[in-house]
Amino acid sequence: MLKVLIPAAAALGLIAFAATTQATDATSSSDAQPGMAWHVSYEGPMAKLAYGVENSDQLALMITCAPGDRAAVVYGDVQPVSPRLTRAAYSAAVDPLSGGEAEETRLPLTDPSLAGLSRTGRMQVEGEAGRFVLTADRDEQRAARAFIDYCSSSRT
Repeated sequence: MLKVLIPAAAALGLIAFAATTQATDATSSSDAQPGMAWHVSYEGPMAKLAYGVENSDQLALMITCAPGDRAAVVYGDVQPVSPRLTRAAYSAAVDPLSGGEAEETRLPLTDPSLAGLSRTGRMQVEGEAGRFVLTADRDEQRAARAFIDYCSSSRT
């Protein structure tokens, strides 16, 4: 039980801090919480774009896909603000962030929220703390573009 509660509580605290910081000043969210940033990693053919502390369980948002996918799977305590974000049918999958049951959502790789992150370095998200913007520096924008390009390709 503690395995589920501790990461979930840490993620909620990070989200609340990020939302409070975003609401009170215009600095990037990467500056707001040291170590919080966009990261891309690969696990076999699967690519993962995550916002959080690299190489840790402290993630607010994770987006996964594989080459040839038309849509990415979205996990986390915050979700991109998009009318194209769809909730999949209930599944007994395990949420890789919390270890609890996953409520799977999907987002087309062509969605403006992903394109905006790679082009302008901004993604509006929503969670329990309300709506706020996660930002990306130039390197993170390039990583987001590489993620989208990789998943949109037909590599296997």
